[in-house]
Amino acid sequence: MPLRFRLIVLVVAALLTSLALGGVATLINASRSVQNEMQAALLVAEQTVNDVVSQLGQSRDPQHDLAELVGLFKGNRHLRVSLTEDGAAEQVDPVYDHRVFGGVPPWFVRLVGVAPETRRVPVMLDGRPLSTVVIETQPRNEILEVWNEQTASLVALVVFAGVTIPLIYLLLGRALRPINRLAAAMEQFGQGDFAIRVCDRLAPELVRLRDSFNHMASRLATTDADNRRLHEQLLTLQEEERREIARDLHDEIGPYLFAINVDVANMVRLLDEGRAAELPFHAQSIAEAARHLQRQVRGMLGRLRPIGLAELGLAEAVDRLVEFWRRRYPEIEYRASVGLDCESLNGRVDTTVYRIVQECLSNSVRHGQPRLITISIARDRQRGEMTVEVGDDGSGVADEAAFGYGLVGMEERVKAIGGRLILTNRAGGGFAVSATLPCNEEVARPRDEAVNRR
Repeated sequence: MPLRFRLIVLVVAALLTSLALGGVATLINASRSVQNEMQAALLVAEQTVNDVVSQLGQSRDPQHDLAELVGLFKGNRHLRVSLTEDGAAEQVDPVYDHRVFGGVPPWFVRLVGVAPETRRVPVMLDGRPLSTVVIETQPRNEILEVWNEQTASLVALVVFAGVTIPLIYLLLGRALRPINRLAAAMEQFGQGDFAIRVCDRLAPELVRLRDSFNHMASRLATTDADNRRLHEQLLTLQEEERREIARDLHDEIGPYLFAINVDVANMVRLLDEGRAAELPFHAQSIAEAARHLQRQVRGMLGRLRPIGLAELGLAEAVDRLVEFWRRRYPEIEYRASVGLDCESLNGRVDTTVYRIVQECLSNSVRHGQPRLITISIARDRQRGEMTVEVGDDGSGVADEAAFGYGLVGMEERVKAIGGRLILTNRAGGGFAVSATLPCNEEVARPRDEAVNRR
């Protein structure tokens, strides 16, 4: 059901509830009021009859005075008064009001719950009974009055609702129009149009929703642009990596495979010529070529997959990286610290940490000309995160907006596992890389001490 109709239904329900509560309250008050009215009329009538009866002893014609007494109640709305004498009766009925909305239903009379009440006043003259005045309350007029008021209220409510509800329907449509525009904007947003914005003037309750939507759209537009840029850079990196592997295969693997093929052909030819004594020389050449191919393939695999990371653990793998660059740049001081509980975590986390350290060391020694390189790997169990920080005191990066493919690839690795990467130039000189990676897995081999290497 549309929101507008739901609100209309709520308004109608509120009106009906108000009517029901008002009707119950009116019935309770009406019952009490009718009862009080009947009692008051009965008391007044009894007082009037008693006054007349007390003066009958001085009357010349008591029967005439009693007849006039009954006549006094003509036009009364609440009482029926009758005079009985020797089986005869003289009666005065109450005057009934006009029925505006028809007769009172029996169920309404039962709801009011006021029954007629009768009082008999005997008339004595000289110690002997003369007659009896019968007074009977008739609540019909009062109940009819309550019924007319209730029905009039209901009619007024129906007329009011008939005029108000269409007006409310129109006003709600106008008030809900901004929500419809927001819904349309969200539909466009769901179809990938991240440039959509809502700029309408809205009620204070909807301003926060509009601002939140615009902020979300802006953030997702930026994220979408970043994803497109990173995807393009990833494709470029993949092509570069493929070209490099193809070049290595062509320059390093191809010639030695060709040489092995030549040696095998020569060995076949020597066997055909019966010169078997010359075969060991060619076999030795094939063995040397195979050893060279093994070294080349191992080097290529080292670039594709960190050798020793799964076998030795993160701390040992980082130590080997540091040792690799220490042998080539002994003038640089290296300080590496790996937390005691950073071993044997999720394979993607280990590999990402290793690649970050590998790329940072390579960039520092090749471009930064540092005197000191620091590496810190720590784990925060409460937050379920691992922090990797690599910094140097070198020359830093002149243009932070022009990061190379290595840093871009590092950023892609970190984002791929839901982490955050910060690349900054240090205030005192040098470059710093800080990565925060999600790490909720329990360690497999906890250690008692932190691994600190210098």
